[in-house]
Amino acid sequence: MALRPVDNESFYREVDEELRRDQMKTYWERFGKLVIAGVVLLLAAIGGFIWWQNQKEVKAGQRSETLIQALDDVAAGRKAAATAKLDELVKSGSEGHRAAALLTKADIAAEANDLKGAASLYRQVADDEGLAQPYRDLALVRMTAVELDTLPPQAVIDRLKGLAVAGNPWFGSAGEMVALSYLKLNRPQQAAGIFAAMAKDKKLPDTLRSRATQMAGSLGVDAIQEAAGATQEGTQ
Repeated sequence: MALRPVDNESFYREVDEELRRDQMKTYWERFGKLVIAGVVLLLAAIGGFIWWQNQKEVKAGQRSETLIQALDDVAAGRKAAATAKLDELVKSGSEGHRAAALLTKADIAAEANDLKGAASLYRQVADDEGLAQPYRDLALVRMTAVELDTLPPQAVIDRLKGLAVAGNPWFGSAGEMVALSYLKLNRPQQAAGIFAAMAKDKKLPDTLRSRATQMAGSLGVDAIQEAAGATQEGTQ
């Protein structure tokens, strides 16, 4: 006895649903555990990343607090306590905190008139290509300052000439040392040019500009008159 069309449609639908159930059952039996494992691993990875980020922030905060405490110790004259904290930061994986700790240790050595020790610490920062350039430039300027009396003038010029240009953040400190080195080499014209540029640079501290103006004047360059002339030309 033949089925009616409607019964055929119902039969086909039931067979199709049963087939899908069998396929899902077979799929789950084969891959179900892998799916669960994948989901677990994904959740673990997400959780681990969140934990890592949190720990990173916590450790950064702890290092910053240690640095602040070390600076407080320095200000209070507790050099031994400060050094212990700074040594801890030097060993940390944070580039910024490590550079700050080394620079502070170098400053402590310089204040104690341990110029060789200070220069060695500054050099660690200046030569470290893994550190940001501002740290390295600062260390280079300070290292040269503590070695200024023992370095040949040309060595000072070669070391700092890239920083002794108007617009550079270290123009004041580097420019003055380079200009003085030119004077030691009996090259007053080059020295006068740097002093004059420093005198006109309004970003520099007033005391430094005043000293540069005097030095430029002693070398025959009226930095004040030049600055006034440049101002008048700019307003025309």
